[in-house]
Order: sequence, then C-alpha cells, then structure tokens
Amino acid sequence: MAVTVPLTPASSLDQKIKPTSAYRYYVLTLLVAVYALNFIDRQILSVLAVDLKHDLGLSDADLGFLYGTAFGVFYALFGIPMGRLADSWNRVRLITVDLTLWSAMTALSGLSRTGGQLAAARVGVGIGEATASPCAYSLLSDFFPRERRATALAIYSTGMYLGAGLSLFAGGLVVQHWNAAYPNGWLGLVGWQAAFLAVGLPGILLAAVIATLREPPRGMSDGLITPPSPYPFHAFFAELMIVLPPLTFIGAARRGRGALLVNLVAALTIAGTALILTVATGDALQWTAVAVGTYAVFSWASALRTRDPPAFALIWGTPAFLLMLAAQGLQSVVNYAVSFWSLPYVETAFSASKAEAGLLIGGAGAAGGFLGLILGARASDRLKLRHPAGRVMVMLFAATAAVPLKIVSFTTSSLVVFYALHLPMILLSSCALGAYAATSQDLVLPRMRGLATATLFLAITMIGLALGPYAAGRLATVFDGVGGGVLALVSVVPLTVIALALLFRVLPTAEATVIERARSAGEPI
Repeated sequence: MAVTVPLTPASSLDQKIKPTSAYRYYVLTLLVAVYALNFIDRQILSVLAVDLKHDLGLSDADLGFLYGTAFGVFYALFGIPMGRLADSWNRVRLITVDLTLWSAMTALSGLSRTGGQLAAARVGVGIGEATASPCAYSLLSDFFPRERRATALAIYSTGMYLGAGLSLFAGGLVVQHWNAAYPNGWLGLVGWQAAFLAVGLPGILLAAVIATLREPPRGMSDGLITPPSPYPFHAFFAELMIVLPPLTFIGAARRGRGALLVNLVAALTIAGTALILTVATGDALQWTAVAVGTYAVFSWASALRTRDPPAFALIWGTPAFLLMLAAQGLQSVVNYAVSFWSLPYVETAFSASKAEAGLLIGGAGAAGGFLGLILGARASDRLKLRHPAGRVMVMLFAATAAVPLKIVSFTTSSLVVFYALHLPMILLSSCALGAYAATSQDLVLPRMRGLATATLFLAITMIGLALGPYAAGRLATVFDGVGGGVLALVSVVPLTVIALALLFRVLPTAEATVIERARSAGEPI
C-alpha cells in the first residue's frame, strides 16, 4: 500500500516561505535551461547522424534505434520509479543528481568506438533524463496557480525546442570546425565525438546552480499542503522492483498466484509479439527493447492497482487520462520522426552544409517551438475558462494543422521551400504541449503529479520516441528515403483525431470528480 500523509489547508502556510513572483520566474528560467540541456543532449544525435552512419557503419534503422528506442525505452522505464520519487523526496536534489548523471553520460558518448558502446551511453542518458520533467512539472505546479499552470508548463516546455535547435546549430559548428582544424582527429577524437563532449560538460555546471533552489511545500498552489513522506525511498525501491525484469516476477508473486499468472501470460505474449516483429524486420535490439519497456509498463500498472488504488483510479482507471495518453503518443510518432530526420534528410537529399542546415533548421525549430508552445498554452488557458474541455480544442488543432506542411516539406524539390516551411510546421505541431501537460496535472491529486507526468511521458516515449524515428528509418527502404518514411507515419493522424474527439466528451466529468473518485478509491481526503 502507498504511504499517505494528512493534507493541511494552504491558509496555515507560513507567509515567509511563500515565493515571490520574481522567484517563481527565476525557478522557471532555470528549469527551462535544464530542459534545454535535456534536449541538447538527446537531439545532438540528429546533427551527427550522417557522421555516425559513416564512422560506425550504422543503417537508418540503427540511427532511429539509437535516437529513439535505446534512449526512449529506458527513459520511460525509469521515469516510473523516478516519478514516484519526485512525489515523495526533495525534487531539487533529485534534479541536481540526475542532471549531473545524464550530462556525464552524454560526454562519455563522445568516447564511443562502436555502435554498441554508443547505445549503452544513450541508455545512461535516458535513465538520467527520466527525472527532469516529473520533478519540474511537480515544482511548477506548486509555484504557479491552476489558472496559470498551462502557461508556466508551456514556458518550461520551450526548453525542448530551444535545446533541440541549439544542439543542431552548435553541433553542426563543432563538427565542421573540428574536422577542418583536425582532419585526422586530435587526441583520437573526430568531430562528432568532440560535439558530444561540448554539449555534455556544461550540464555539470548547471547542476551546481540548480542545487541552490528552494523546495516549495508540496500542494501549495492548490490549497492541499502535503507534508514530506517519512520514507521517500521505500516507494522508489518498491517501484524499481516492479519495473525491472526479472524482479517483476517476485513483485507479482507477492501479490498472489493470480497476479503472477497474469504477469507471466503478459510477459510471454509480449515476448512472442517481439519475436514475430524481429523475424519480420531483423531488428532484434529494437523489438527486444520495446518488449522490455512494454512489459515493464504493464507490470507497473498492474502493481499500482494494489499498492496505490487512488493513483491507479485517477490515472490508469480514468478513460479521459488513457485517451489523452493515446492522443499524445500518436501525435509524438510523427513529431519525433520529423525532429530527428529533418537535418539528415536535407544533408542527403539536397547535399546541404551541416553547419548551414543546423543553423536554419535548428533556429526555425527553436523559434517555431517557442512560439507554438506559448501561443498554444495561452489559447488553452483561455479556452479552458470558456469550456471545461477547451484545452482539447488546441490538441485537435495541433494534430491536424501541420499535416499539409509536412507533406509539402518532405516532397518538395526546393531546399528553400523546406527551410521556409520548417518554422510554421514546428509552430503548429508544438502548440498543444502545454494543454496536454496541464490536463495531466488537473486529472490527479497534488501528491500524484510526478507520477502523472511520468505516465504522460511513457506515452510520448514508448509510442512516439521508441517507434517514430525507428519506423521512419525502417520505412525509408520501402518509400525511397527517410522523407517517404516520415510521410508514411502521417497515417496515424486519423487515430489521433478519434482519441481527441472522445476525450472532448469525457474530460469535463473526469476533472470535476477527481477528489470524489480518489476518496472512493481510499484516499484520506
């Protein structure tokens, strides 16, 4: 069972520890910087893709695996226990430790000599980055009131596009200038290895600054102050046992024979499906990683029903939450494929300069993502005031509006047209992220926010990141290049629209009954 603590009213909060507006935005700025580094360290692989393909003998599917699956599965898997720890331990300390970890693993990527070594380093980056958003979402939900939450979370999410854009620009410059200065390498390092070191090491310095932030009272902005858990790591280690095979079988056995049998059947079914996909594609690592991640998610969700019934009821037991997960995951399939393959595409299809492409695609992506997130979040907050499901309107717009631009971008014979369309395409694709983030927080209690964030990112990573870039790379052999592979993924858009149409109908009731349903599931409110 989950450890619960009594809630206290916000009126009892000491006025001296209430943050000023300036401090709120100082925290927000630093968290944006953390998220930017998060995406610099993961997106750098895009600008290095052509070099890695040549030096390490990798295929397009291999590159998709390294960027998406190797990183994404372990990011999602460890996001579960890290989300639980974010709900029970000091979030500032947690971000500090893991920022140091993933930055070091990014730097170590630059020492890789084989695809296997790079994959191992990418796994380490994924594990480290799993903490950032659960902690940040929870912290910002405490610093900012409900009516400004979507905007605050959207501003935080701009770090995604700022970091992705900066990584393409900086990575392209480092590789080009390093290779020009040291055509035979220096100290055994070539351009792509130097780029990994250049973007990894600054994160260790930022971690020292993050360590100075103050931890706010949990639930402060919602009037439900939740005291710190007396045993913060108990739930974390229990969660870890539930998601890491083969410890998962022990955890299932402790819940009874029936739970163990269900767990075994699920494991065999998932393994069988992975085997079929491996035979069909020949990509054993891809489908083994996806199978491990899928099984871990199933095992965790099954255990959550017993260990924390209120959290299960508000997350996995709520149709609105599941529809939101499906829509965000499917939307991410196309978005991640576009994000990763745009620069390698113009390098190969148009023989574009790496530095030029990095500057123009990275700059357009950063500006478009920033504007899309801010404008979408503001629209989301305003529509929320007019209609209980107003945020879903923004989600629907984002899912459909950018499709024509994606089709033109990856079919045009003009590099100028590709560059010109990139900013509006990213702007339209990104405008729903604040709406998804705020909705995930509104559907749960304050003590569950980190867990809800981790679950949202499960959908983004296990569906979007683990499948999108890989599928585009694999389909490149069928549709005459990665441009065709990316466009083939647009076929998931109708499924996204269906999920959002259903969400529009059920979301108002789900949000209005959060406390009632949590109490019915055993929450002491």
